[in-house]
Amino acid sequence: MKQDNKVKVLFVCMGNICRSPTADAVFRHQVRTAGLEKQIYVDSAGTHAYHTNEPPDRRAQKAALTRGYNMQELRARTVEPSDFEEFHYILAMDKSNLAILRDRCPQQHSHKLDLLMRYSSQWGRYQEIADPYYGGSHGFEIVLDLVEGANQGLLKHILSQGQE
Repeated sequence: MKQDNKVKVLFVCMGNICRSPTADAVFRHQVRTAGLEKQIYVDSAGTHAYHTNEPPDRRAQKAALTRGYNMQELRARTVEPSDFEEFHYILAMDKSNLAILRDRCPQQHSHKLDLLMRYSSQWGRYQEIADPYYGGSHGFEIVLDLVEGANQGLLKHILSQGQE
């Protein structure tokens, strides 16, 4: 699974069935649209093993499909110790999951951790992407809105780093 020549991005939320697979699917689409599939590898994971090997939440899939993002092939997994070494960007959806990642991450890789929203032009207004799991379908639309913008900023950042 290791692609040594690629920039590797890992999106992380709690269970890896709502926010992080949404970010994963959207970023894959943006990377593909930019013709950068050979340069950028995308994955997602959760800090908790609640939903291991399950597909993304049906509401997240439905909302994503209305915007042209397909998440059918994604399956939930838990962040592994090797992820901290392998990935260049490990981006949490919220401060709670970022704190969990910081606790688990070896010190030499802590610079890879951040909030996804740090790359958004809406950073001052939104620092986190709220978990839509216990709410209605509108929450999944908000997740998509925030992820689309933040991922565009992330892609611009990666390209500006010359890590293509």
